[in-house]
Amino acid sequence: MHLKKLILMALIPQLIAAFGFAQKIPYGKNAAVGKYYDVRGIKLYVEEYGSGQPLLMIHGNGGDMSAFSENVPYFAKKYRVILVDSRSQGKSKDPNPYITFEQMADDFTALMDVLHIPRAYVLGWSDGGINAILMAIRHPDRVIAFASTGANITPDATSFSDPKGWGQSVKYYERNKNKVWRTAAEKNAWKMFLLDFKQPNIQLTELKKIKCPAYIIAGDHDVIADKHTRLIQSNIPGAKLWIIKGSGHGTLIEHAAEFNKSVDAFFSGK
Repeated sequence: MHLKKLILMALIPQLIAAFGFAQKIPYGKNAAVGKYYDVRGIKLYVEEYGSGQPLLMIHGNGGDMSAFSENVPYFAKKYRVILVDSRSQGKSKDPNPYITFEQMADDFTALMDVLHIPRAYVLGWSDGGINAILMAIRHPDRVIAFASTGANITPDATSFSDPKGWGQSVKYYERNKNKVWRTAAEKNAWKMFLLDFKQPNIQLTELKKIKCPAYIIAGDHDVIADKHTRLIQSNIPGAKLWIIKGSGHGTLIEHAAEFNKSVDAFFSGK
């Protein structure tokens, strides 16, 4: 994983506090609604809020569903919001030694089957944004429309705005690639690092096959390079682009009110 991206995802609770967001519902820890579902040999932890058209929200690397704490109250007024901890993250359980974005995209579609949801809107942040793109590619009949913020389609330095950060990731990989990780936490952290260090590997030809409405979003000083975000948008037929001024990687936290309204308008076809 790009180390700067890892640090930012780990700081989600502090970001929420810094911007003064009061988390009235403990998303990710709400025992009153939380459930586990057996999906493709793993256990996915899920919480649901609201009613209406289904809206699946997918968080970033090393995070959990609480990343959407400032978005759920808005969307739950008109959507059936489905929050899920991705495999190997949050409360979800995954004993496998490796993880891929394709696995996760297939997980979410299988979860929709379990929940008897034929089609859904999808909102993804960071790695979740990658998952949203892959769902539209791999399961085009299941995605009504998607919004993807802070996503990349390749794992190399060209995807990131800070070349030094990528260089740090390369050095970290070289130092630790032969290390024996002993605890479950260490093994999982390495697994998540490798996910972003070696993936995703999405071809432009795959983007061109996307048929559903797509909203590609990033901050104007995101960890994802501006030209990379624009590359993604320009290769998805009809995709809409939004570069949020004054925002870093945490667009949906840093500019929550504006973000919620804009994504909702997009999903509503406005």
